[in-house]
Amino acid sequence: MHEREELYIGGKWISPNGEGKIEVLNPTTEEIIGSVPIGNSVDLDLAINSARDAFTSWSNSSIDSRIDYLNRLTAAIKENTEMMAQLITSEVGTPIEYSRMAMVGTPRVVTRSYAKILESFQWEEEVRNSLIVKEPVGVVGMITPWNFPLHQIIGKVAPAIASGCTMVLKPSKEAPLNSFFLADLIHSIDLPKGVFNLVSGHGRDIGEKMAKHPELDMISFTGSTSAGIRVSELASQSVKRVSLELGGKSANVILKDADIARASSIAVNACFGNSGQECSALTRLIVPKIHLDQVIDIVIDKIEKYKVGNPLEESTRCGPLISKKQQESVNSFIRNGIEEGAKLLVGGEGMPDGLKRGFFVKPTAFSEVRSDMTIFNEEIFGPVLSIISYEDEAEALELANNSEYGLSGGVWSSDESKALNFARKMRTGQVSINGGRFNVSAPFGGYKKSGNGRELGIHGLEEFLEVKSIQR
Repeated sequence: MHEREELYIGGKWISPNGEGKIEVLNPTTEEIIGSVPIGNSVDLDLAINSARDAFTSWSNSSIDSRIDYLNRLTAAIKENTEMMAQLITSEVGTPIEYSRMAMVGTPRVVTRSYAKILESFQWEEEVRNSLIVKEPVGVVGMITPWNFPLHQIIGKVAPAIASGCTMVLKPSKEAPLNSFFLADLIHSIDLPKGVFNLVSGHGRDIGEKMAKHPELDMISFTGSTSAGIRVSELASQSVKRVSLELGGKSANVILKDADIARASSIAVNACFGNSGQECSALTRLIVPKIHLDQVIDIVIDKIEKYKVGNPLEESTRCGPLISKKQQESVNSFIRNGIEEGAKLLVGGEGMPDGLKRGFFVKPTAFSEVRSDMTIFNEEIFGPVLSIISYEDEAEALELANNSEYGLSGGVWSSDESKALNFARKMRTGQVSINGGRFNVSAPFGGYKKSGNGRELGIHGLEEFLEVKSIQR
């Protein structure tokens, strides 16, 4: 059991003023595996005051010292990779191999990337008679989700450290244990007191208080679009900076000249990573009508071979969803797809064969999906793939952009210049061409209701910076 009874404030673990605890369930076994305390407004004020007190000295810290702390944190994450991967798998249900790579490995690389960025980042420039200076924005409130818990935390914490900001983190209540482990690591590297603070609690309480708190200069939020809208509304009262990374309903477009077999096979992985619980999952597969039957055959074959089950087994490809509520939500989307007339190819409602407990769903794919259907338009956040066919590329582009979201996307073609031209026309924050790999040094974020601002790379660093012009 991972019982955490204290909050991390001002460089030390302290007893909370709030009462009660949040119990954490293992979504595979449905058993309680630990708990974290419920902080209250007094705890939040203590954390924010601690961050405010630390800001003056930390914002003036040397770049070399920040590089050193980031490198120390990188090393600490690397040293504890297996322990953290096991912990996140027990919290989220992510297959262990993916957990090692994406849940822990990627955050480690991101942390290291900011140390590298600082080595050459230009903090000042002269423009005619002006000196343009970049400075840390101040005290940052961070609200993070459960699906990629450590990655989403590091995507905020690392650039905040690099920029000279201080911070208060509220992790998700579904998967908070890894954030407490991270606080242990941060404490172990002797990051100055008050730079990083951790207050756990419920979003409707701690999260909302953070969003409207007058002593926070910025809110960095990752989560659902509806919650992001609420954060923006509350934050507007104090005119603080708001960075939002929200939902997605991303399109994966196979052009007529693409390698159909490869594109179709990889399309399943692009949708089903982390059991489909990815905001950037490519959940709408848009394919040429002349190749539709071939795509369907490949997708069905691939999904039928997908091993669903215990995420601690190395061969498992699809673990459980995070909660009973999420399991019920995904099943309702599957049911809705059937009721609205989509053709169920594989999967469907209910538990996968052979599983009696855990928040599992069947990996599912539909064809004959129309743009007016719920499964075409709404973020499902589960392993559900919708296949839509098109006659020409103009229709394919129209279908791809027919979404209130714009977080990610994919395009496949044997002609890279043709694919690039198509990618430029997609209204989305990132596009992979022929399965192009994720790049932690490139900006990540979305258009439209997928949010505003960017994370990762230099663009992610600049989210935490103010710009001052000094005329001479």
